[in-house]
Amino acid sequence: MSEASKRPNVVVFFTDQQRWDTTGVHGHPGGLTPEFDAMACEGTHVAYSFTVQPVCGPARACMQTGLYGTEHGSFTNSVHLDPNIPTLGDRFAAAGYETAYVGKWHLASRDPVPEAERGGYATWRAANVLEFTSDAYATTVFDEDGQVRRLPGYRVDALADEAIRFLAEPREKPFFLFLSFLEPHHQNHRDDYPAPRGYAERYADAWRPPDLEALVGSAPRHLPGYYGMVKRLDEALGRVRDALESLDLARDTVLMFTSDHGNHFKTRNAEYKRSCHEASIRVPTALVGPRFDGGGRIQTLVGIPDLTATLLDVAGIDAPAGIRGTSLLDPELRAREGCDEDEVFVQISEDIVGRALRTRRWKYAIEAPDADPTGDLGADRYEERFLYDLAADPYELENLAGMDAFEGVVTDLRKRLVAHIAEVEGRTPSIVPAPSRHWEQRSPELPTYP
Repeated sequence: MSEASKRPNVVVFFTDQQRWDTTGVHGHPGGLTPEFDAMACEGTHVAYSFTVQPVCGPARACMQTGLYGTEHGSFTNSVHLDPNIPTLGDRFAAAGYETAYVGKWHLASRDPVPEAERGGYATWRAANVLEFTSDAYATTVFDEDGQVRRLPGYRVDALADEAIRFLAEPREKPFFLFLSFLEPHHQNHRDDYPAPRGYAERYADAWRPPDLEALVGSAPRHLPGYYGMVKRLDEALGRVRDALESLDLARDTVLMFTSDHGNHFKTRNAEYKRSCHEASIRVPTALVGPRFDGGGRIQTLVGIPDLTATLLDVAGIDAPAGIRGTSLLDPELRAREGCDEDEVFVQISEDIVGRALRTRRWKYAIEAPDADPTGDLGADRYEERFLYDLAADPYELENLAGMDAFEGVVTDLRKRLVAHIAEVEGRTPSIVPAPSRHWEQRSPELPTYP
């Protein structure tokens, strides 16, 4: 057996717009994700996992490159990824892996995706903007020759079937498969969440997270279908794991589950993401397979570039200079847990030009009101918009920005956020403090008892 063949296979199970709290391990009481929950318990659960760009294309570009939106340039859905920037597909192929991409890409200039814009993936069963080429029961993708492939069944099942067919092919080399679903993203042309037949009805009176209970948004209309989609995705995850087991591949395959961003159901702006809030940026993530089985629960705050670095690391591929992530297998990442440096930097575009810092306890966010969200990579002047105490208010229902009792907290967070902007973007912006407010009963300090 060659040295290359001893390296693990790698599969990424990538969902679209899935909140972290749809999962049982994060407290959802509805039993939507028994397969994910089992995977998180058997393998390694990344308990605090975040996107660094809460919008589809930019988040995917961050995942493929390990860079931030201002670095890879694909900072809005309308800006496709520069084909000269190496992707995961390029790097795995160069390392001798057989590569495949199935599902939604959203990084190219058009459909069918030109070969030069496919990120180096050899097997191709994908569409650039899958929500425009397909519907819940009418899945259309394109192959390596740009030919239409119409896949039968509900869209989740159709893509999972295509991935399983790839897994079942005989091969000598290890493989890297990126399986990218549209669900539980809305179907754009009708602004709806089309679940499989009969699934939305199961969740007509389902539990609502506290932010949706308080702020409502489109949840009454959309949450049943959304939950139905999540349920079918979880069933597909089980089918992929079953396929790996039946093909005698499970012991030699690292499987990662994650999502590009979350969904706030029109509670924070006029659509579903593009905000600093946990509902937009926090996602479910777990890994299983070699070096991750029985890995427990990672409490460190993890961003998408860390997942990119992890995928390269498990395959023995050296991370390129400039990548922003640290592998989950690196002791330095684990050492961040509980330290002041345990934080994630987030860039926000399209709806606003915004930046945010997520620490263990705090969420601090700024916005550039004079900048163009679809044309400006960043800004030299921002205004403070949000401060949340996640220890007391995990669903971010009380904005503390401007409250004078938290001036010391904000001063520190402001410096830390500016440092991230300077490091990643090469600029040192000014930040205008939020208008001052006073409430003597609120304090960041714990009481002391005699």
